[in-house]
Amino acid sequence: MKIAFLGLGIMGKPMATNLAKAGNEVKVWNRTPKSVDGAQAAKTPAEATEGAEVVWMCVADTAAVERVLFGADGVEGKLRKGMIVVDSSTISPVETLKFAERVRAKGADYVDAPITGSKVGAESAQLIFMVGAADNTLKRLEPLLGVMGKKVVHMGEVGKGQASKISLNLQIAMIFEGFIEGFELATRLGVNPERFVELVQNTMVRSGVVDYKAPFVLKRDYAPNFPLRLMRKDLHLVQDASKAIHLRLPGLESVLGVYEEAHKAGYGDQDYAATLALLDKKLG
Repeated sequence: MKIAFLGLGIMGKPMATNLAKAGNEVKVWNRTPKSVDGAQAAKTPAEATEGAEVVWMCVADTAAVERVLFGADGVEGKLRKGMIVVDSSTISPVETLKFAERVRAKGADYVDAPITGSKVGAESAQLIFMVGAADNTLKRLEPLLGVMGKKVVHMGEVGKGQASKISLNLQIAMIFEGFIEGFELATRLGVNPERFVELVQNTMVRSGVVDYKAPFVLKRDYAPNFPLRLMRKDLHLVQDASKAIHLRLPGLESVLGVYEEAHKAGYGDQDYAATLALLDKKLG
């Protein structure tokens, strides 16, 4: 299949690599030029889109998706009937619906397919996709999704993938914050860190978030698998969505305050696990 893959960050580059390895004809574009083995590099999103059957995006935020789609050198002018535009970024559910309407006006279809699984999942083709799409469109994409991931959950029509993703990330941030605050309390009361993690992993507190992040926490390793600045961005998306439906989320207010403080302290480009570094810094 002919694919334009736009956005070669922590998640996008391994996704594009796996598509190329599977024998697809892949053209790639990134704001800062990067290469992908087996793929042809393009200078603009429009150039990458020329002749493509599927346009796949994985960029930083809502504004970046809008620029890639509708900017001066964007995708819009190359859209044609039968094409599918897929967005694996994490962006606003409301803006997703607006983008989909503009894309469909050109005869193409639109799918929101945000991902979870972090850097390791992208590299090992073990991502989980939460998809908002029409049934027949999703069926056309299944071979590509299978090359990049281990699970596809069809959440409903367009927009429901993004709604699910921001709700999921809210839970991830809150679960992790609960874990590290308990971890910090226990260890500062003299509990062995490894034994505390062992305890957590053998009780009802255990979670996938803890299983994945605990080794990094024990080593104080904050190399970015999922940068804190992006989790902060996602929490703001949750805040915007909840305000739009007049839903107060007290837990969100607390955890977003932590991320704002961590961002101001300079941890934005480190992994979101660096909220622990903020705690360490405050406590000395």
